[in-house]
Amino acid sequence: MPKLILLLPFLCIVSFVRPAQAQTTPIALHPQNPHYFTYKGKTTALITSAEHYGAVLNLDFDYKRYLQTLADEGMNYTRIFTGTYYEIAGDFNIEKNNLAPKRERYIGPWPEAEGDTSKFDLSKWNEAYFVRLKDFLSEAGNHGIIVEVTLFSSIYQDKTWGISPQNPVNNVNLTDQISRQQAQTLNNNGLWKYQEAFVKKMATELNGFDNIFFEVQNEPWSDRNVPVYNIINKEELVKNDWQTKSDFADEASLEWQAAVANTISQTEQKLPKKHLIAQNYTNYKASIPKVEPNVSIINFHYAWPEAVRWNYHYNKVIGFDESGFAGSDDDVYRRQAWQFMLSGGGLFNSLDYSFSVGNEDGKGTYQAPGGGSTALRSQLKVLADFLGSFNLEKLYPNHVSTLSAPGLIAYMLSDKSNAFAVFLRATGTTQSTLKLAADNGTYGVKSLDTVTGKYTNLGDVKAVGGILTIGVDIPTGELALRISKQ
Repeated sequence: MPKLILLLPFLCIVSFVRPAQAQTTPIALHPQNPHYFTYKGKTTALITSAEHYGAVLNLDFDYKRYLQTLADEGMNYTRIFTGTYYEIAGDFNIEKNNLAPKRERYIGPWPEAEGDTSKFDLSKWNEAYFVRLKDFLSEAGNHGIIVEVTLFSSIYQDKTWGISPQNPVNNVNLTDQISRQQAQTLNNNGLWKYQEAFVKKMATELNGFDNIFFEVQNEPWSDRNVPVYNIINKEELVKNDWQTKSDFADEASLEWQAAVANTISQTEQKLPKKHLIAQNYTNYKASIPKVEPNVSIINFHYAWPEAVRWNYHYNKVIGFDESGFAGSDDDVYRRQAWQFMLSGGGLFNSLDYSFSVGNEDGKGTYQAPGGGSTALRSQLKVLADFLGSFNLEKLYPNHVSTLSAPGLIAYMLSDKSNAFAVFLRATGTTQSTLKLAADNGTYGVKSLDTVTGKYTNLGDVKAVGGILTIGVDIPTGELALRISKQ
């Protein structure tokens, strides 16, 4: 059991840190176009390549250096786990895993029990943890970084459940045995009482922050799954083969998740600020049957562009909340981001393993099931700047204006008449001609190298007979176009 270290001089300094007061309301859905955010009076899309969620719960992680790095490299978003779940070194073949702190360097919301330091006391709060958490959020706010606060996570393995504070063997509050699959349901032998208290505590303690939103649970379908869709052109829904299918969480899990979201909402009814709530529904792509009214962000992992198209009607932000398991090269994650965001997504997070303890500058090497690098973050900033060059709240997915694009796959946002944001993926060609349905008139066309960020002016092109014809050279297999009516 970890020893929780209280550094009293440190506490005296930072316990008075308060959220920045310049922003009077938290990040919210944009009132004109709720597929994006509004923050500090600006339309905002969230794009990042961020560390593996352990920045707060791992005392060895220098989050100030990490947040400075994100800000310097143009990232505006990160995601953290709260400490209700953490991992063991080597889990999931991750060599440098911030979610697996040394046992004595883990810090979580609950303190050790008095008289039995081998167990936690779920009826009390570890105030040192909340000091660290608030300082992290304040630091992020100072850098203009939005933080997704993920309250709970799936508990993937029995050995991980074996170290969990929520496991009755590790606390002094519960006596009846609970399986990890049962823990995050309402039928969890009294654990819900302490989970509910934790959610209320988090909603209350963090209410003053504008740069946060809450996520209910990370990958809830992993504990209690209902296979719904094979993504590789087959019909088999193979048990325990998560990379071939989309899984939903079952009814017991969904009921518990709804209770968590409702607890956040009800707690904030008596508080000054109201924060967005995200729910993580599945991997890849699926049409979501139901979204609770108090959920504003629909999160997918390893998402396909269809995840946006099939759920756009909910008029909420649709997020690509975690990427990985596709090698370490930058290309795949850069292209995932462009394809998803140019399909109408509002949030993209590449899971970046170049951040670890001792490598908070994001320049580390790693062995992990994903990628991440300074170069990738530079390329994602190109995407962020490209989107920021438009009146983003006026853009919507455009699936009908591409009349012809031989050898190209086009992902496009537009305002239907004056502005087009296009990302092209080539399939077996280096040259093509793109024909778009557009109002007659003259359009300025610029191409963008999505790696270097360099624009090339392709000149003015006239739309004749409602058709805009643009010749395209695409030697690297991808290209963005910025098209605006003169």
